[in-house]
Amino acid sequence: MAVATERLAELVSAESPEAIVGEILDRARTALAAYENGDQARVDEAVTALAWSVYKPEHARELAELAVRDTGLGTVESKIIKNTRKTFGTLRDLMRVRTVGVIEEDPARGLVKYGKPVGVVAAVCPSTNPAATPVNKAMMALKGGNAVVIAPSPAGYQTSARTVELMREELKKAGFPEDLVQILPAPVSKASTQALMAGADLAVVTGSQDNVKRAMASGTVAIGVGAGNVPVIVDSSADLDDAAEKITASKIFDNSTSCSSENAIILLDDIYDAAIAALERQGGHRASADEKQKILGGLWVGGKLNREVIARDMAVVADRLGLSEAARDARFVMVEDDRPGRDRPLSDEKLSLVVTVYRARDFDHAKQLVRDILEVKGKGHSCGIHTADPDRARALAAETDVVRVLVNQAHTFGNGGSFNNALPFTLSMGGGTWAKNSISENLNYRHFINITHLVTTIPEDKPSEAALFGGYWAKYGQ
Repeated sequence: MAVATERLAELVSAESPEAIVGEILDRARTALAAYENGDQARVDEAVTALAWSVYKPEHARELAELAVRDTGLGTVESKIIKNTRKTFGTLRDLMRVRTVGVIEEDPARGLVKYGKPVGVVAAVCPSTNPAATPVNKAMMALKGGNAVVIAPSPAGYQTSARTVELMREELKKAGFPEDLVQILPAPVSKASTQALMAGADLAVVTGSQDNVKRAMASGTVAIGVGAGNVPVIVDSSADLDDAAEKITASKIFDNSTSCSSENAIILLDDIYDAAIAALERQGGHRASADEKQKILGGLWVGGKLNREVIARDMAVVADRLGLSEAARDARFVMVEDDRPGRDRPLSDEKLSLVVTVYRARDFDHAKQLVRDILEVKGKGHSCGIHTADPDRARALAAETDVVRVLVNQAHTFGNGGSFNNALPFTLSMGGGTWAKNSISENLNYRHFINITHLVTTIPEDKPSEAALFGGYWAKYGQ
């Protein structure tokens, strides 16, 4: 290991991204050749080792504290929950499926399916989750019998590096090659990340949409996920206090670093004031006209979100933007606006304890507002509704181009999988072709395996022409 580290140090000093990445990929392929990835039990032990390396209480806290120091984003307690809950939930999902060897048999159809590795996975990870996302992707990669190389955000490098170190230590303890999990050495650059994506067998990208676009152009099979900008409707039939409690818990979690955090709340006209009051009871502050202008003037700088404000505590947000003492003492700020649009920054993703509130004339208008917001950003990703009317939830799902519509849930906790919904646990949510993504579901183990189909003959399954064309002939003739 020392020789390999010295060799990488020499390559880094020579500033050759291709040489650095080539060395890492060679080590990954050597480790992959030694991985007992034809044995599902051993594969599952490797996945469990990775999960335990981060789920272990002292490690979960260490990584959470390091992430906040490293990036300045979010809160320690939220990141502890994220490190443990996401890891535990993902482990639950992965332990319930087969991914190597025979993974499915269907004698009636004459099919046997074999799961096989894709190879070396390049896992590009964001600064918002510098521990949880690397372990999440590593678990899925190794579950498929693969090796993985983490390409972290430079802003979260120390946390991601420590996460990889812990994963490697646990793999070694369980008798696996440590190089099944590696990380690009510092300083991480666009060039080294691009070289990794180009040299790997699969690139899986979460975070920067620039990275997603570059992955798609790398020549490697790539999975990218879209930007979030979640709008949520509070319907006339909703339990307003329950909705307010869930929206608040979701909005304030990790200071809104999640792509699934509510960015807009759409309130039906007939319950508007009552819903605002319920949100205020949960600690929301209704911005004044003056405060709205200060937010517009300070949350964005040169057209980009202000890093001094995003994912910060409410006291910091208030101080940086010059908001009132009441705002400083609040849990989040509600800013009312009359319409979304590309000329309205408040309809964009905010990554902060600021949420935009819209008044909808009726339910049809509410659905239109959701669609208009998603046209600004977030199309394909997600939206939500709080309602007692399942028909309205179905109508929203039928008429809105998103992959996920959550009903009566705290969006941040439900969108990436939950113990009380059927979505798989992940930190990477595909947005389908609406978001120019190749997947329209939550990233999961199926995206990390190839499948060989063994096909044998079955009794002929060939219907008559009349069975297939009869209805058409009867209606339109032959």
